[in-house]
Amino acid sequence: MRPFAYARADDVATAVRAAAPPAPTSLPPTAAPAQFIAGGTMMLDLMKLDTMRPERLVDINCLDATLGAIRPGPDALRLGALVRMSALGDDPVVNRDYPVIAQTMNLAAAAQLRNMASLGGNVLQRTRCQYFRDPSWKQCNKREPGSGCAALTGVNRKHAVLGVSDKCIAEYPGDFAQALVALGASVKTQGPAGARTIPFERLHLGPDTPDRETVLNPGELITGLIVPAGPWTRRSLYLKVRDRQSYAYALASAAVALDLDGDAVREARIGLGGVAYRPWRAHEAEAMLKGKRLDEASATAAARAAFAGAKPREHNGYKVELGRRTLVRALMQAKAMEVTA
Repeated sequence: MRPFAYARADDVATAVRAAAPPAPTSLPPTAAPAQFIAGGTMMLDLMKLDTMRPERLVDINCLDATLGAIRPGPDALRLGALVRMSALGDDPVVNRDYPVIAQTMNLAAAAQLRNMASLGGNVLQRTRCQYFRDPSWKQCNKREPGSGCAALTGVNRKHAVLGVSDKCIAEYPGDFAQALVALGASVKTQGPAGARTIPFERLHLGPDTPDRETVLNPGELITGLIVPAGPWTRRSLYLKVRDRQSYAYALASAAVALDLDGDAVREARIGLGGVAYRPWRAHEAEAMLKGKRLDEASATAAARAAFAGAKPREHNGYKVELGRRTLVRALMQAKAMEVTA
């Protein structure tokens, strides 16, 4: 690990000032000299691998009093960026009213990591692509723009099949983000230019600029997340398929939320994980289901629509069929849920 300076912030304004670049910069936030740190479960890992090389870490854990609350309400669930994953996964109201969110917490990582990791850091976690995480591989457009993508012709079993390009086929590894994108969440931020609210679906960028992963600017801090309430949130679940039952990232996953009138679909919300470059909302599959009777046939048709644009490589072609089957299974399980008013 390289040497770095350390600062602790007592309020949001101090944190933003401490992380703001001294002059306008075109650097993506992940390459900025100053980085925020909360749980540190990703940042310290990447620093040890020499994949991230911040010169300064700004500790924001003292902001827990203002950014650490879970606030359910009639119109939305409001989450502070410093809420720990374990706290959200254990919250009884979230488990009842937004089960898909609680499940993404409890199916992720190990208990020790969930106790440390914050929600703001979770949604910004970076790919587990081995070519990105190991700097000895020179071809990685995420680390060195313009160098190429070693995964295109390398071992790509765990890489993405949706939303990819010839510049990058890395897979977004998170679970929570799939629930947020499915439920139409928003992200609140505070940066050198002020506060803003960003639709979660627009937070992460596509693969054409692999080194610039989000629309955030250097020194811009996620302060909270807003998940709108809706008739679909209680009939929701997260299905995760992986190589082993615990402490493994998804090969394919589906965050599903349904509003049903008997067997007919009033509204369907679908997020797909383990298969896409960024958190992926399956709008085509949602449109296929709306107004239809939900059964194996309609679910299968929706799953085909969700993966119609898939671009598999040599080793990850299985993800297309696995992703389809995962989505069908999630839809049918959500339909069978017993939901109280």
